[in-house]
Amino acid sequence: MTRLLDFVVYMTLLTWISIMLGAALRNREWTLEGMKVGLSNRDHLPEATALGGRAERAAANTKENFILFAALALTAQLAGLGEQATAGAAVFFWARVVYLPVYLLGITYVRSAIWGVGIVGLGMMLLALL
Repeated sequence: MTRLLDFVVYMTLLTWISIMLGAALRNREWTLEGMKVGLSNRDHLPEATALGGRAERAAANTKENFILFAALALTAQLAGLGEQATAGAAVFFWARVVYLPVYLLGITYVRSAIWGVGIVGLGMMLLALL
């Protein structure tokens, strides 16, 4: 497997972690009531805590950005441009690794800057394809 595809797998795992963490923190799934919510249809969710809301929004942002990342990474791989796109994939992935805890901690301006670094990584991948 190529290094670029490694990053697709790593990003898939990070996205899954963010989704699970978002649900667990949002629903307080370490409590009996939270487990009931987590196992329910989630028709009537209780109000999220500040941390739970941030975790849920961070997971949504990760999913949105993963779509763009996966499209670029897989296109680059299929076009034989994986080597050129790998540096951008690395920048994107590591920015997302840092982004998640910074978002959860509520560090607003730093979070936005880190998101921007991830976008630079996507731009690097796009440039490899143009």
